[in-house]
Amino acid sequence: MRTESTSVVIIGAGQAGLSVAYYLQRLGMRAGSEFLVLDEGPLPGGAWQHRWESLRLGSAHKVHDLPGMSTMGLSFDTADRSRPARDVVVDYYSQYETHFDLRVRRPAEVSAVFDRGADLVVTTRDGEILTGAVVNATGTWGAPFVPYYPGSRVFAGRQTHTANYASAEDYRGQRVLVVGGGTSAIGFLLELEGVAERTIWATRRPVDFLDHGTLDLEDAVNAVGLQDEAARRGQALPSIVSGTGVPKTRRIAAGIARGVLAARPMFDRLEEHAAVWADGTREEIDAIIWATGFRPDVRHLSPLRLHEKEGGITVATGAAERDPRIFFAGYGPTASTVGANRSGRTIARQVFAAVGDRPAPTIAPAPEGPPQPARARGSFRPATGEVQTSRRPADEEKDAVSLFARFFAQD
Repeated sequence: MRTESTSVVIIGAGQAGLSVAYYLQRLGMRAGSEFLVLDEGPLPGGAWQHRWESLRLGSAHKVHDLPGMSTMGLSFDTADRSRPARDVVVDYYSQYETHFDLRVRRPAEVSAVFDRGADLVVTTRDGEILTGAVVNATGTWGAPFVPYYPGSRVFAGRQTHTANYASAEDYRGQRVLVVGGGTSAIGFLLELEGVAERTIWATRRPVDFLDHGTLDLEDAVNAVGLQDEAARRGQALPSIVSGTGVPKTRRIAAGIARGVLAARPMFDRLEEHAAVWADGTREEIDAIIWATGFRPDVRHLSPLRLHEKEGGITVATGAAERDPRIFFAGYGPTASTVGANRSGRTIARQVFAAVGDRPAPTIAPAPEGPPQPARARGSFRPATGEVQTSRRPADEEKDAVSLFARFFAQD
C-alpha cells in the first residue's frame, strides 16, 4: 500500500471529469502530478463503455463534444452512426486522453474519501492519496435504481436493469414487462418488437412525447433548472427526462402508430409469474426490464457526511456546502450532457482558486484510530506544510493572476 500526494484528485473520467481535467491543464496545472484523474472503468469512455451493443448515437442519445475536441478534427456530430455508440465513445475518449496527455489512471476504484485534519484522503485498492481538493465526477451509472413493489422477491422470472441489459436476443419468445418512461425504456421496447413474444410497458406517469423530434434549448434549460433547484436545496435529484420530455423522432412516432409504445400505469404488485394492476388486470410475464434510471454514485463520500435529511447533497456553486473542498461535476444541473461541458470550465476555475499555488499536502504517518468525521460546514482551512518539489525552469513559471485573467478572457 502506497501513500502519495497531489493538489487535486478528480474521481471519474467521463465527460464531466475529462472536461474539468482539460480546463485545469489550461490553467497551468500538470496532469499526473498537480492533479490526478482516477477512473474505475477498464477503458476510456465513462459509462458509455458499458452500454448495450445495439445502441447507436442519435438525437435521443446525443453525446456532446469534449472541450478542445474540435482541434483534433473529431466531433460526435459527424461520427459513424452505424457503429455501436459505446465503440465510438471509447475510441474518441481514448484519443482525447492521449492527445491532451491527461494521464488517467485505470482501473482505479475509489472506496472512500476521508477527512484527515486539513487534508482529504482518497483511498483506492493501491493505497492512499492525500489532497487538498476532490472533484467528484462519478456520474450515476454505478448506482442503478430499482424501485420496490410488493412481490418483487416472489417473482420467479428474470429481472434486469438498464445497467445490465445486453441484447434483445436474451428475451426471444418471452413475455417482457418494461418499466420506465425514458428513452432507454423506449429503445428496449422497439428492439424487442418481433423478438419477444409480447411486450408490456408500465410507467409511473404519462410519457410526455414532444412533437419536435429533437431536444430544443427551452427543454434543456427547464431540465437543468429543476436539477439546479434540487441540488441547491439538498434534495434528491429529479430525473432529466421528467424535465425534458421525450422527442418524438420518426422512429418513435412509427412505434406509437404500431401500438408498440402504448404505456400503462404502474402495476400494483408482482406474483410468481405475473404483474397485477390495481383494477385487477393480471398479465403473465416471463421477464422484467427495469429502465428506472440511476442515482448519483456518491457512496465513497459517505464518511464525509455530506447528505442532508432531504436526501441529497447541497451543492450551490459547484462545491458541497458541508465541505467546500469537495467539488461536483456531473451532479445536479451538470448530471447530463446538457450541462457537463459548461460546468467543467466553471469547476476548474473554482478548484484553481481554492488550491492556487499551495503545495500538495505533506505525507505523514496516518494517525491511530478510525478516520474522523467531516468538520462542520464553513470550516475550510488551506492545507499546511511543505513537500520537496522540483522547480520548473524560470521560463516555464506562470504567474497565476495573469494566467487566470487570460483564461477568463477566452470565454
